[in-house]
Amino acid sequence: NCFSCCSSLTQITIPSSVTSIGDKCFWACRYLKQITIPSSLTSIGDECFYHCESLAQITIPSSLTSIGKKCFYFCYSLAEITIPSSVTSVGDKCFYHCESFAQITIPPSVTSIGKKCFAYCYSLAQVTINSASLQFGQKSFKKCKGLKTITVPKGLKLSKFQLPFRTK
Repeated sequence: NCFSCCSSLTQITIPSSVTSIGDKCFWACRYLKQITIPSSLTSIGDECFYHCESLAQITIPSSLTSIGKKCFYFCYSLAEITIPSSVTSVGDKCFYHCESFAQITIPPSVTSIGKKCFAYCYSLAQVTINSASLQFGQKSFKKCKGLKTITVPKGLKLSKFQLPFRTK
């Protein structure tokens, strides 16, 4: 919780000596708009950017292997994020209520997406999945009212429990 609830924090640059960001590090830093993450980072803890509602964009380095649960929970302004091909798992409710998301591409390296990972991402219109062995948690896209297109590789099946709409 080292910077938790810092209401004056608007930007931060994390030095290259840092390899992980712990749980709830920037929890409820509501005015945090910009963060520079070094290429040395390998993990982002649970609820790290929880309720950082001003955070609009973040670049995740290619050294990262996992994104913790509820990491970007209630990041209303987060409109764009690139999951690098080094990431293998995305935690439960990771992008829950990221209402500005328009699209997301899940690289082939990701083998698991936690439950309700993209729930309530109202603006999410397009999802591209590049892994035929991806395991989704239940209600992964719950209440994604704007979701129009999900592109999946041959062989991947999504159940009615993961989709916000009925399929044919």
